[in-house]
Amino acid sequence: MDRLKTFEGIPHPFDRKKRMVVPSCLKVLRLRPERRFCRLGDLSSEYGWKHGSLIERLETQRKVKSEAFYKKKTASKKARSQALKSVKLSGDDQAILEKCGYA
Repeated sequence: MDRLKTFEGIPHPFDRKKRMVVPSCLKVLRLRPERRFCRLGDLSSEYGWKHGSLIERLETQRKVKSEAFYKKKTASKKARSQALKSVKLSGDDQAILEKCGYA
């Protein structure tokens, strides 16, 4: 338990990283259907944690920022791929790129 880190929401360096699903950790796969479970937020609010509404508000703000970041990222990726398609290279340049393994 000494190494356990818990965060409210997604902290800064990780909010822009690609999210992944770890199938071996999914509740659907790990728990048998008749087993009882609880969520940490529900459990915390029962014992006096009062910041649930704040976290929800911050999460909605983070999702808006994340959406804008994703749109900007996909637009730049699309523009880059179009720019790469429109580039005309001379034969010498193409030969050099093929020799280096870029074409």
